Amino acid sequence: MFSDNKKPRTMNEIGAQPNRISKHTKIKGDIISEADFRIDGKLDGNVKTTGKVVIGKDGYIHGKVECVNADIEGSFNGELLVSDLLSLKSSAVIEGTVSVTKLAVEPGATFNASCTMKGKGSSSNTSSLGSNSSNSSSSNGSLKSSIGSATTTNETAKAS
Repeated sequence: MFSDNKKPRTMNEIGAQPNRISKHTKIKGDIISEADFRIDGKLDGNVKTTGKVVIGKDGYIHGKVECVNADIEGSFNGELLVSDLLSLKSSAVIEGTVSVTKLAVEPGATFNASCTMKGKGSSSNTSSLGSNSSNSSSSNGSLKSSIGSATTTNETAKAS
């Protein structure tokens, strides 16, 4: 009667342990998992998970990452596909292409990426954001941002 069987559960809720690549560990190859991942070492390859990816302060990924949520404190270079929330901490350095639904950026983060934000519908806005940009907007003008390493503000950008 009061069960929440209809609510989707993440792997951590049903007992799976999160995966961790520790500092001073280097991996070359692809990772596919249903559990969360924390990377404090170096990964040259791709990560695909139905969970959350965390790149620690000393962590680095060069490749393609597909996940539901991501928290980044370290460095990333490549293609980042986050189906929900991407959170960039102040020490994060991002280069490449990014596709997200929600984006949170702390002041000080470096975000040199071509970014596509997808709303609840099928529409998306694209913005090219860089550490030296002062004002970028999409072609239809609905996404405005002033994200850069020196002028980052904690704003919520919503796609229409």
